[in-house]
Amino acid sequence: MEKEKQNVKNLSENLKKLGEITSWFEERNNAGDIEQGLEKVKEAVAIIKASKDRLKEIENEFEEIKKEVVPEIEE
Repeated sequence: MEKEKQNVKNLSENLKKLGEITSWFEERNNAGDIEQGLEKVKEAVAIIKASKDRLKEIENEFEEIKKEVVPEIEE
């Protein structure tokens, strides 16, 4: 799990991992391993939370850039 926390900043990798988790569930025709399914759900939730946090950081970075650029354009 520690390795996953190191990669949370990479949105592309996060989307790829979520796709893999989705595929894992789609390949199951029955209840299968409930414990493993629970771990996959927990992993997906952690990835989604980390991705939301990263998106917020990116949004804040864009806002900072906008503050720097917009006054210059308006002059």
